[in-house]
Amino acid sequence: MSLIKKIFGFGGGSSQAPSDVFLQAEDIIENQVETLIEFLQLDLDFKISFDENQIICNFHGKDVGSLTDKDAMLLDAMQTYVKRSVQHALPDAKMAIQFDADGYREDALNDLIDLADKLKGIALDKHKAVYFRALPPGDRKVVHQHLAKDERVKSKSVGDGHQKKIKIFPADLKPRRRGGRNNNQRQNA
Repeated sequence: MSLIKKIFGFGGGSSQAPSDVFLQAEDIIENQVETLIEFLQLDLDFKISFDENQIICNFHGKDVGSLTDKDAMLLDAMQTYVKRSVQHALPDAKMAIQFDADGYREDALNDLIDLADKLKGIALDKHKAVYFRALPPGDRKVVHQHLAKDERVKSKSVGDGHQKKIKIFPADLKPRRRGGRNNNQRQNA
């Protein structure tokens, strides 16, 4: 009996629908991942697990480094491809799909938080704004949420497009005025 069947069970009414959707998603993910591994000629195994409304596919094996090289671009690409496949096949299903490789995501998240703490310390010590490198939205959210726990600092995303930098600054830092006109010219205008 699969883990999904154990978690959601089979009965009448409402418990039937979520179980069927997750079983269908599990089949799609398994088929897509097997196809990708074969196509890419990678020596990998994977395990699919479930956590509330999230499906987690964890990879391990000899070629796991290929998934995590270059900021896990291949891992992210595979996750996006499989997620879109599931969304296409099951458009009404509401579930998150997360791919990981031997704990890479957790390690990367801890590194991100460590860097945020380091930059927060610099901002507080020097009492000026510092900037975090350009990050994708999910990583920016993690950094903002982590920094929001400390009332001494504030953060905001700056820039255009998908990849934005994060400005970290002391909460009591006064914003600098921009522009070439002084206060008298502003009042008269």
